[in-house]
Amino acid sequence: MKISDFSHSTLKNALAGYGLFIRIDPFVLKLRSDVEQLVKDIALLYADFEAQVDAEFADFHVEILRERGIRYWLQPLVRFFFDGQPAFIPLPLHQSMAMLEWGLNWCVAAHAHQYLVIHAAVVEKNGISILMPAAPGSGKSTLCAALVLSGWRLLSDELALLELDTGSVFGMARPINLKNESIDIIKQFSPSCLMTKAMEETSKGTVALLKPPSNSVLQKTLPVRPSFVVSPKYSASVDSGIELRSKAHSMMLIAEQSFNFDILGEAGFDAIANLLDRSACYQLTFRQLDHAIAQLNALLESQVQRI
Repeated sequence: MKISDFSHSTLKNALAGYGLFIRIDPFVLKLRSDVEQLVKDIALLYADFEAQVDAEFADFHVEILRERGIRYWLQPLVRFFFDGQPAFIPLPLHQSMAMLEWGLNWCVAAHAHQYLVIHAAVVEKNGISILMPAAPGSGKSTLCAALVLSGWRLLSDELALLELDTGSVFGMARPINLKNESIDIIKQFSPSCLMTKAMEETSKGTVALLKPPSNSVLQKTLPVRPSFVVSPKYSASVDSGIELRSKAHSMMLIAEQSFNFDILGEAGFDAIANLLDRSACYQLTFRQLDHAIAQLNALLESQVQRI
């Protein structure tokens, strides 16, 4: 059963009661919340995800609950709970959906050590996939959103899960986190796209979450083995261009952008080395999204012609 099959009242009651079990493959999330806006945002962003009101197991038990007392009325706040314990400082009520997404990122990064968890976007098209590791502020999410709105399959905007033994990469196909100017850029790029209301004054500025394409969600259990590792970098002053990047530099970047590389040690190092052995590495500098997409489509075509 998909979340889109739930009526608003059924979804609200499930979240406020025992909890809703949502498949964010390869994990299961049990979520409880008493926040009305969060119910609406879940219905929008996770419409195509499978869910049920009763299950025997969940990887992550999460609650997004309003703070009680005088703050409930004068300064509404919400708090993130993991396994029944508060995990972060409370945030303003209107930032509930951002808190959930950021909290889920923490759940995965802090606990899913069967994978190397990389801060990277992952997209796929015609059987060819690209891993895009990048530091915050690089334009990674903006480029990822434009690609998936142009026909690429979304695996990840934020967390790429590299399986240590097989080299397969999973992505969860969760909503894309857009910040500040990127929100209007993507609205102009694809006026029909669906996203939440902008959440202002977060720790990351103004944030909105973009609904993942239905086809990407339906294929979220299918991993990829990246053919390319592309490091994106937005530049307001440099025209779009793509150039080869050394595998040594790519190794350092992926290690730096991995949340649990220090925990996995040699196993993490070997996983990155094996990934790079079969991937060509590039640096993509872009100013205009259309040009960047054209560069990556050309890269894809070059790989298809070699197969």
